[in-house]
Amino acid sequence: MNKNELASSRALWIRPCQALVGATILVGLLAGCGRQAAPSASSGVTSQVQEAQQATARAADLSDPAAFADARRGFIAAPKGQVKNAAGEVIWDYEAFAFVQGAAPATVNPSLWRQALLNNQIGLYKVRNGIWQLRGFDLANITLIEGKSGWIVVDTLTSRETAAAAMAFARQHLGNKPVSAIVFTHSHADHFGGALGVLSAEEAKARAVPIVAPAGFMEEATSENVMVGAAMGRRSMYMYGSRLPRSATGLVDDGLGKAVAYGQVGILPPTQLVEGEQQELALDGVRFIFYNVPGSEAPSEFTFALPELQAYGGAELMSHTLHNLYTLRGAKVRDALKWAAYLDGSLKQLQGAEVVFNQHHWPVWGEANIRDFIAKQRDVYKFIHDQTVRGINAGLNGAEIAENMRLPKALQDHLHVRGYYGTVRHNARAVYQFYMGWFDAHPANLDGLPPLELAQRYIKLAGGPDKAMSAAQQAFDAGDFRWATELLKQLVYTQPKDKAASELLARSFEQLGYMAESAPWRNFYLTGALELRQGPPDKGITSAMLIDMLQHTPIERFLEAMAAGINAEKADGLQLKINLVFSDSPGDSYVLQLSNSVLHHKKAPAATDANATLTLTKPFFLRMMTGSAGAKDLLLSDQTKIEGSTLDLGRFFSLIDKAAGTFPIVTR
Repeated sequence: MNKNELASSRALWIRPCQALVGATILVGLLAGCGRQAAPSASSGVTSQVQEAQQATARAADLSDPAAFADARRGFIAAPKGQVKNAAGEVIWDYEAFAFVQGAAPATVNPSLWRQALLNNQIGLYKVRNGIWQLRGFDLANITLIEGKSGWIVVDTLTSRETAAAAMAFARQHLGNKPVSAIVFTHSHADHFGGALGVLSAEEAKARAVPIVAPAGFMEEATSENVMVGAAMGRRSMYMYGSRLPRSATGLVDDGLGKAVAYGQVGILPPTQLVEGEQQELALDGVRFIFYNVPGSEAPSEFTFALPELQAYGGAELMSHTLHNLYTLRGAKVRDALKWAAYLDGSLKQLQGAEVVFNQHHWPVWGEANIRDFIAKQRDVYKFIHDQTVRGINAGLNGAEIAENMRLPKALQDHLHVRGYYGTVRHNARAVYQFYMGWFDAHPANLDGLPPLELAQRYIKLAGGPDKAMSAAQQAFDAGDFRWATELLKQLVYTQPKDKAASELLARSFEQLGYMAESAPWRNFYLTGALELRQGPPDKGITSAMLIDMLQHTPIERFLEAMAAGINAEKADGLQLKINLVFSDSPGDSYVLQLSNSVLHHKKAPAATDANATLTLTKPFFLRMMTGSAGAKDLLLSDQTKIEGSTLDLGRFFSLIDKAAGTFPIVTR
C-alpha cells in the first residue's frame, strides 16, 4: 500500500463504512433506538375530547365479557420481572403496562383501552389438548404444539432474548422437552427474529430439526426494508411508540399486541418450503395441511389446519382488529381483494376445527363463532375495497373517500374488526393508492409546491405568523384539532424557533392522540408532540442487533441499497470501477461501475481495468454494513486487502451518503 497515497486520501476515508450503513438496512419494524423519553408535561384533556370519549363509550358495549373470557381462557401462569440482554439492558418488562387496569382514563380512547386490557393478558395459555400459546412476551405469540418427541414451535417472536425467556417459562410449566420442529408462518420480523433464542443454529443442524416456511420466505424476510430501512425505521419509532413513556398519557398498547421487544434479531433458514397452494406435511408425528396466502398481510405467508387436533392456525391473516392494508411505517400497499379471498378460502379449510388460534391476540372457540369471526374479517376488507373502488369510479379522490367511508352497523358493532391497528380511513387511502397511485388527477396537484415553500406562502397569505397563530388558537379552543394542526404545521415549518407555536401544535397532537382508537395513530400523534418538545432521537437504528439475520441476506441486496445511497451531485462527472471480491466465498466477485451518477453492479470476475480492488470476508463486509468497522479497520484489517488506487476507493466510499435515521418529521 502506498503510504503517501494513503495520507493524501485521508479526508476521503473519514468513516466511509458508516456511510454505507445509511444506504442499507433495516427491518423497519425494529426501531427502538434513542432513549425512551421521560413523561412530558401534558396540557390536559379538553372538554371536547372528554365528550368524544364519552360518545365512544356509549356507542358500543365495550365491556365485551365474551372477549375477556376468551382472552383469559386456558391461563396457566404469568411471568414476572424483566428480560435483559447480555449487556444488562432491559429488553422487556412484564410490569411495564401494569397501569392498564380498570376504567379508561380520559387520555385514552375507551375502545382502545379495551384492546389494551385484552392484550394485557400476559402468560402461558392452554389452547386445547396438545396446543399452548405464550402471549405478552413480545408483539406476537409463540404457539407450542406437542409432537411425539418435543415441541413444534410456531413463530419465534422478534428478539432472541424474549424468545429464550418465553421458552424457558414454557418448559418450567410444561416440561423440558426439546424443540422438534419450527414453523415460520410469514416473513415479518416479529415472527422469526427470535429464532436463535428458541434453537441455536448448531443444534438445528446437528439434530436436523425441520424448519418449515412459505415459499419466498428467506428472500422476503432478509430483504424487507433493506432499501429504505433508515426511513422505515425512523417512522416505525412513531408507529410503535418506542420513545413514549409507558403511561396513560403515552404508550398503552400497539393494537396488535403490547409493544415490540428491541433485542438481537436472527433467523434460521428453512429446511422445507411450502411451494404450492396446499401442501401436507407430518412434523414430529403431527399432520399439518398448509395453505399459502402470499401477497396478503405479508408477501410470504401461510395458514394451516391440524385435522387431528381439530384446530386451525390463521397466522396473521386474521386477528382481533382491523389490520393494515398500508402500514404507517411505510411499505408496499397490500391487496385487499386478495386478502378477502384468502379469508373466504379459509372457511373451506377448517377441517372441522373447534378452535382457531392466530399469531397475535387470543383464540376463537366454537364452530359458529369461528365462522362468524372469519366472515366478519373477510367482509371488512371486501367492504373497504369495494366501496373505495365505487368512490374512485364516481370521481372521488383518496381523501374524500376516506373521509366519508363508514362501516355498516353489523361490522362496526363487531369489535374484533375495529381499527385498533389499521383504520378504515387509511386503509381506504391504501386501496386508492393500490389502483390509482399518488396522483388524484387534479392539475394543480401535478407539480405542486414543496412543503416548506407552500407553508411560507400560506403564512404570508394568512397575514403573518401572529395571525396564523391566533387562528390556530381559535381552532384549538373550539376543539377543531385537525384544522389547528394543519395551520400549526405550516407555522412551525416557517418559524421553527417559535416555541409557542410548537407547544400549541404539540397540545393539538395530544388531543388527537387521546381520541384515537388506533394505537398506531395515537403513537404517531403523541410521538409528534414529544419531538416538538424534546427534539428527534439522539441516534437512529442500531443495525448491529441484526447481525445474525444479515449474514443470510444476499450481497446483491446490500449493493442495490448502496447504489441508492449515491450522492448524485458529488458523483456528477465521475467514472469509477471498483472490484469487490469475497475471499471466503470463491466465485463471489462483483464489479461496481459508477457513471452518470448511477452505480451498477454485476456478479463477475474482477475487472482488469478497475480503479481499485477490495478483497474482504463476508463477516467483515457485514461489519461495514452495520457500522462496527470503520476506515481504520478497513485499511488495516487482516480480513481485507486493497489493490490499485486507495485514493479512488476512498473517493468511491465518500460518495455514499450516510442515513442516520434521525431526520426531523414534525419540523423542517
